[in-house]
Amino acid sequence: MASRTAFRLTRAAAPLLSTSRAGQKAIPAAARAFNSSSVRMKSDVVRETEVPVSVYAPDSKGGASSSDHFSIPVSRENAKPTPIPTAENEDVHPLNQKVFNTMTPTMQKMTVMDKVVIITGGARGLGNHMARACAEAGAKALIIFDANQELGDESAAELHQKTGLPVTFFKVDVRDGAAINAAVDSVVQLYGAPDVLVNSAGIADSNIKAETYDPAMFRRLIDINLTGSFLMSQAVGRAMMAAGKPGSIVLVASMSGSIVNYPQEQSCYNASKAGVIQFGKSLAAEWAKYNIRVNCISPGYMDTALNRVPALEAQKKIWKSMTPQNRLGAVDDLNGLCVFLASDSSAFMTGANVIIDGGYTCY
Repeated sequence: MASRTAFRLTRAAAPLLSTSRAGQKAIPAAARAFNSSSVRMKSDVVRETEVPVSVYAPDSKGGASSSDHFSIPVSRENAKPTPIPTAENEDVHPLNQKVFNTMTPTMQKMTVMDKVVIITGGARGLGNHMARACAEAGAKALIIFDANQELGDESAAELHQKTGLPVTFFKVDVRDGAAINAAVDSVVQLYGAPDVLVNSAGIADSNIKAETYDPAMFRRLIDINLTGSFLMSQAVGRAMMAAGKPGSIVLVASMSGSIVNYPQEQSCYNASKAGVIQFGKSLAAEWAKYNIRVNCISPGYMDTALNRVPALEAQKKIWKSMTPQNRLGAVDDLNGLCVFLASDSSAFMTGANVIIDGGYTCY
């Protein structure tokens, strides 16, 4: 049997990977660097007292673009929710109103024209490319949530420079509910209630036996992949409900939430992504009455920068051989599906989990 796993890191976190497997050749020293015993892990959430914010927007008088940097306070006293009645440097061509007006009704529905879109894990990788896709599909404003200050600022500035759209970056850890609430409240003040959430923040690990898996690693994995999905959905959902507007929540899961990867041992990662899928379905049923749709994207093997390491070359050959399309997913292969789920074209679609894997799970 061939190896299967979804190595997909869409936020700035170090990969927790090893490539040693019983019954196979000894792994070179460079590859052993990915063994779980050598992973340096930050298991604690950074409890921010304030959230740094960077706003890049056109000048109000139509002149040159400007940037603004400030911080918003994080209140921890009322952290619990209250009930409420392709290539990295490619150009980005945002959809404008003039072109939108010439489109047919069907094509107009397939855009996110004038929508406010939040993307977590949007500083790089798949999340960043989905942010670009939303810009090209007509988004009114893009908001990036990411834990990496440097990458987040850089990505937000680049997106604004390439699109001319307002782009705001919030340095937010998706495990930190109070910081998320503060950031979403700020988004509402800046742009109005968000129309779309694309929750792409997540980490992956593999080749770690369940009997030796560090419980602290498991808690971190669940906190980022599953609890983060919950906290982000909760905060954005409440904002949508308070505004009385429909919305779309897109949770990025994995094909590993629906299959058991073999021979890699990664029960904990699989469990985290299975939880995201079931959470998405359950939330879709609960929030249909608010006209808030919740769907999941489950990618297969993706050719992200974090997978382009020598230690994974042997595994990548196996992944390709077990994929009918005989390739890994490109960094922009999720873009069309993301825009479709975010747009009104999928208005009657909720609770779905769409596997996008080049046919890998057909076998």
